[in-house]
Amino acid sequence: MSRVTVALHQRPLLPADRLRVEEMTRGSPLFRAAEVSVALEVFDAATGNGRRRDPDYETLGAEADGLLVGWICWGPTPCTVGTYDLYWIVVDSAWQGRGIGGALVTEMERRLAGRARLIVVETAGRDDYAPTRGFYAARGYEVGATIADYYAPGDDLVTYVKVVASG
Repeated sequence: MSRVTVALHQRPLLPADRLRVEEMTRGSPLFRAAEVSVALEVFDAATGNGRRRDPDYETLGAEADGLLVGWICWGPTPCTVGTYDLYWIVVDSAWQGRGIGGALVTEMERRLAGRARLIVVETAGRDDYAPTRGFYAARGYEVGATIADYYAPGDDLVTYVKVVASG
């Protein structure tokens, strides 16, 4: 499934990565300004940028040729047993289509092996999100629910879930 066509190095994100994470996230035509702000709040909590690190967030960055080209953040869903949310995944627009997002999801799933029984991803139902929904479907995620007009009129919430074997 993963089709990385560049030498990729994956590593935890650090507070020093914030500017690059912001640049990639703002560079996506899919995210509104308010969404970028939320992504940066999650990044700050996950890395301890400016405060104590929140241990419930896990992060991973993907580097190619020494440049951070993608990032992912996930964590346990509060008040559940073995359910995890994939909170954010962003690949630099110039690096999309090279398997970087797939490699990040695969590594997240590997790291969750034995801990997770269910992974949940929330995404939008707008037409411009069709490739994103296809990305999750291609990796075995299935639509678990759709809430019409959730984000805005005409912008549904589409929740994908993947049942994973727990150890």
